[in-house]
Amino acid sequence: MRPTPYVASLRVYEPITAFEPVEQLRWNSIPITTSTGEEEQARALLRTITIEPPALRPDGAHILEFEGARYVAPWSTATRCWTALDSFKDTLPTSIVRYFVPANMEEAILVNSEMIEDKIPHILTETWMIPPRWFGLFEADERLRAQTDDGPYVVHRTTVANAKKRCMRMHEVVVASFGEGPVEGEIADLLEWLDLFHPDSLVELDYGGLAIYMELALQEQGGLDADTSVEDLHSSLRGLEMGDGAAAGRGYEALIGRWRKIAAFEQSS
Repeated sequence: MRPTPYVASLRVYEPITAFEPVEQLRWNSIPITTSTGEEEQARALLRTITIEPPALRPDGAHILEFEGARYVAPWSTATRCWTALDSFKDTLPTSIVRYFVPANMEEAILVNSEMIEDKIPHILTETWMIPPRWFGLFEADERLRAQTDDGPYVVHRTTVANAKKRCMRMHEVVVASFGEGPVEGEIADLLEWLDLFHPDSLVELDYGGLAIYMELALQEQGGLDADTSVEDLHSSLRGLEMGDGAAAGRGYEALIGRWRKIAAFEQSS
């Protein structure tokens, strides 16, 4: 079982040549066989019980070799911790933040924060659910399913050029159908994030441990083979493009209904 089986990730792998020479040396020293996913999750769990400034510890990275070249998605731990803290504080009145985030913990997270303000996180994560917009970056034939020692495995992978093209189309369809708003804004933010990376980068959606719960939720329909999340999202977009609200609704409801079953495991765990 994975250390954090409830986390899914959207990652951007940049060519190793896009990094500074000193970083290239670090990333080249990581064997391709290293289980960086488990190591990243194990460290994340450790940080829930120990207060350690993430900016002061050497960070890791996910490594991918594709067509003879090495691609890297740094964990960006300090940047992600800092961003998560900032987002969390924005949801609460300043008078009660201290009851959720003790001063010493906030200080640990913010150590050397001025050094990471301009850093780009290569990884976005979600727990118990995958945002529908993430599926819009891929096509069905870019999906890989497999069984590993940790259980079922689902990954979608494409070029950043393909992902950006599909994200732009998704944004155009949503704006034409619903105008500007929260959904449109989230897609625009996703496109802006993708625009920050090297044009030869690769984009990967990893179900992580959620593949285990998907297999359980769809057991009667054949398990993971019955997961058509990418197809459902594109079906919904086609319906919107054609002005067919019923078709758009069917695709979207099939997608959301399936992932509601996964989210329900959070309440039973």
